[in-house]
Amino acid sequence: MAHQIDLNPATHLTIGTIGPPGMRTFFLQGGRGSQVISLVIEKEQAILLANSLESFLAELEKKNPSASRESADPIWMDMRLREPVEELFRVGNMGLGYSEEHDLVVIIAYELVEEGVEPNVVSFWTSRIQSQALIKHVTDVVKQGRPICGNCGRPIDPDGHFCPNRNGHRH
Repeated sequence: MAHQIDLNPATHLTIGTIGPPGMRTFFLQGGRGSQVISLVIEKEQAILLANSLESFLAELEKKNPSASRESADPIWMDMRLREPVEELFRVGNMGLGYSEEHDLVVIIAYELVEEGVEPNVVSFWTSRIQSQALIKHVTDVVKQGRPICGNCGRPIDPDGHFCPNRNGHRH
């Protein structure tokens, strides 16, 4: 039987990595009090979440403007992963929602499961400010990966890189 966990509200929300560039494991992590939930995600899912959150917040601001101007002021949040990082499950897909009553954004993460199996679900309820901080943080985390080759656009490994474009031919 699948479980649902609601961190409402999450006092800690981040995306972080463990491992060297090229072999990093990405985690979506949230917490409330002493409860910390760590979910494995793909790098592409982190990027997609940040982009989707950015669009979602822009649309939300048009429909339901923030009551306060606090969102204009930058705020520092500890975006480091909290140890120990213990994977609850690997995320298959995610969704976004909003509670008008509480002015909270929710990130809903569904476990990657085989077809016909009920996934476990974790809901991270966050403020708009937390969501904005997460967007910026994801951009920073993704940039910490391997450098990209200017000729072919592929990642450069620490031990070298074979570039198919170096000999003047493009594939």
